[in-house]
Order: sequence, then structure tokens, then C-alpha cells
Amino acid sequence: MVSIVLASHGRFSEGIKESGQMIFGPQEDVEAVVLTPDMGPDDFRAKVLAAIDTFSQKEQVLFLVDLWGGTPFNQISKLIEERGGEDWVAVTGMNLPMVIEAYGDRMGMDTAKEIAQAIKPESKGGIRIKPESCDIEDAAAPAAAAPSKAPTGAIPEGTVLGDGKIDIAFARIDTRLLHGQVATTITKMVNPDRIIVCSDAVAHDDLRKSMIEQAAPPGVKAHVVPIWKIVEVSKDPRFGDTRAMLLFETPQDLERALEGGVEIKEVNLGSMAHSLGKVVVTNAVAMDQADVDCLERIAARGVKVEVYKVPADSHESLDAVLKKAKAEIAAQK
Repeated sequence: MVSIVLASHGRFSEGIKESGQMIFGPQEDVEAVVLTPDMGPDDFRAKVLAAIDTFSQKEQVLFLVDLWGGTPFNQISKLIEERGGEDWVAVTGMNLPMVIEAYGDRMGMDTAKEIAQAIKPESKGGIRIKPESCDIEDAAAPAAAAPSKAPTGAIPEGTVLGDGKIDIAFARIDTRLLHGQVATTITKMVNPDRIIVCSDAVAHDDLRKSMIEQAAPPGVKAHVVPIWKIVEVSKDPRFGDTRAMLLFETPQDLERALEGGVEIKEVNLGSMAHSLGKVVVTNAVAMDQADVDCLERIAARGVKVEVYKVPADSHESLDAVLKKAKAEIAAQK
């Protein structure tokens, strides 16, 4: 029998597992894996592997995941890529009809791929509106999406589009780069034509690069470029009609872009992962002395640094964050 992992941000997967059990009865080889605010991507990955290790059937595994592009999906997708083949399959948009259908289908289907193909229509069919008079059927074809202004294909050098200057609508420092909170909440707020991840490390990592490109929300292209390339793009008049969101993995990467001439007036410090030698400053930010020094140099350039994980959070003062970091670093000595 195909094994199933239910994966989500927060306790959603645990709740839907309980609901499915109320309707369909207890299920063997089904585990809920949750991402909590105190966990990093590697922690979540370890929990997924630990769940799989409990299964009696590890060869055929179906992952039902809450959100395309979020950390649960990204880590599971990476596991699938590393494994290769089609015996581990992920389906996003998890809902209760999908879970119940998967429980029923695995009684007669031998592969995760078969079940994945079978449950997609059921999960969509579970979306209904009451009263029925408010339900709009698919009789009318949806209006064609407005064409993107972003340049496509080979545009001759020297061509000037728009005002000849890329519109950097939003810039963010985030160790996790393009994940669920960025792909949904912030992207909808900014409405960019392109999401550009600016990182030498990721640009030379084919797997991470592929994962980021896949995590882009519908209608928005995601690109991964080294720092020298974003410097070139910022000076190329062919990008004058492009509205971009820039994501930097570290403040040092951002500083190098600024030194190269990329004009950024404001940046969001979203998250900086904890590692050996770093001190925890907020629930999403850890830093060492090099990070503190770098952020001070960035601020000295006149760049406004706003500290928050998602826009709805209260915005913390950079001065207060750096002051706390310095105190924690001094206490470690």
C-alpha cells in the first residue's frame, strides 16, 4: 500500500489527518509533518525523513502538501529530485476531499503516481459555493492574462525600454530566499514582473536554482543570477519596463550589489538563519559581528533597513536589533 505524508505550515496537516480518520477510519502508514516557527528548512527535512522511516512501505510515497513554493513543498521537492524516478510524488493544495480520496484510491492503486493523478479532480471538485446561484461555472473562458511588460527573447543591445531603468519595487534579505511567505503574501503586495534571486552560491547550485525557479507563483518568472549579473541588469536599458523583486541570501551579497551600483533605497531584513558563531536576535534573525558591521555599512549608505518577517508583523528598529546583537555577541566572549 502506498504510504502518505501530510505536510503543512503549522498544525494544519495534523488536523486534517484527524478529520480524515473521523471520516475514513484509522490509517496505517500515514504521517503528518508540520513546520513550526522555530524550525528551519533542514529541521523540517529531517522530520520528513523520520516520518518515512516509520513506514512499512518506503518505495511508494505520496506527499500531500499545503502550498506550492512553501518550505514544506520545497524540502519535499528537493527529496524527490534527489531520489529521481516517479515513485515519490507530491501534490499541493491539500484539502480534506483530496486526503479522503487518496485513502480510498490506495486500496486499489499500487503507485503514488496513479493516486496523484486520480485525486487532482476530486480536490478541485471539493470547491463549491452555497447558495448555488453564486457559483460561477467554467462555461465562459477566463479572460486572457495581460501580457507582461518584462522583456522576452533576444532584445538588441542599446534598446531602451520604458525609462531605461529597472524598477526595483522591493528588496529583501532572506536566507530562505523564495519560500511560501515571499511567494504569496509579499509577491501579491509588490506585484512584480520578475523575482530575481541574487546569489553567487545559488547561481552555481543547479538543484537550488531549479527549486527556486519552480517555487515562483503563477504569472511571475523567477531567475537566479550572480551578483555581477544583477549589477549589469541594473544598468541595462533593456530592463526599463521591468518591475522586479530582488532577494539576497546575505547582507554581504546586498552590499556587493550596492557597491556595484545597484540602486536600492529600502530593504527588508526578513530572516537570517542561525549557525555556529551567530547569536539569535529575533525569532527570524541571527547574526555575528561581520553581519552587524555589514548592516551598519549598508545603513550608512542611506539605505533604509526595515526588520520584519511578513508585512503584517510589527516592524522592528534596525538600531535596536543591532544593539541587541552587539550585547549578545559581547556576552559570548
